[in-house]
Amino acid sequence: MTKHKLTVVTCVGCLLLAVCAIALYGSQRRECAIASCNAPFPQAVSGEPPQPQTSTENLRLQAQAITVRVMSQEFLGSGILWQQQDSIYTVVTNAHVLRAGDAPYRIQTPDGEIYSANVPKNSKFGTNDLAILRFYSPKKIYPVSSIGSQPMVGDEVFASGFYSEEDEEKETFSFTTGKVSLLLPQALEGGYQIGYNNKIQKGMSGGPLLNRRGELIGVNGMQANPLWDVPSVFVDGSEADKTLHEQINSLSWAVPIETLEKLVLDNS
Repeated sequence: MTKHKLTVVTCVGCLLLAVCAIALYGSQRRECAIASCNAPFPQAVSGEPPQPQTSTENLRLQAQAITVRVMSQEFLGSGILWQQQDSIYTVVTNAHVLRAGDAPYRIQTPDGEIYSANVPKNSKFGTNDLAILRFYSPKKIYPVSSIGSQPMVGDEVFASGFYSEEDEEKETFSFTTGKVSLLLPQALEGGYQIGYNNKIQKGMSGGPLLNRRGELIGVNGMQANPLWDVPSVFVDGSEADKTLHEQINSLSWAVPIETLEKLVLDNS
């Protein structure tokens, strides 16, 4: 073989090797691309890290820190430290809690301090079972609620408040766990829309209903299985059918915190 022919063959061989290498590299890139496309997405696709769940014990402590006693001459029910502006605190409770006693009202905070409280003159909640009280605390600072969004059926929820048995002189803090069982598209009388299977006892009315992140989503107000079986009436005056009525009676009920926020905004 001549030197010229040997050079040509060598060049052709090198060219073939290069083509094969390029083809192999391209194939590998395609396989990697396909594998990458088929790989599962990471959990936080929105760029926000997933929020860790709060332990039940921490939730109990959070609930206890924002739950207060509402009193007149005697214990009336529970309330929620809702807002703070300077040294003035706003407490949310049920209207029926205040109707159980006469002014002047008092608030007992989680540290045992007792403050005089008044009902703001511009607070108007219509037929909703809601009321607010305000008290002045210039020396002590208390935590207030963080507000959550509307829950979904099946969401875990936590209810707290104070209750006292008839043969006991001291009210006991109660913290119960459960799940949302029913969300009504139209509120019952009193504004109740969130039904849940937590146990609510007498005295816990006006206390907070929290979600898994410790955010306030509702105000406790109706116990399951009431002593008197009265019809379940909606705000438009219509009544629930027998099946729905039985389901409503089997659950505890809260007024959504969105209802309170909207009413306060409308009154401002």
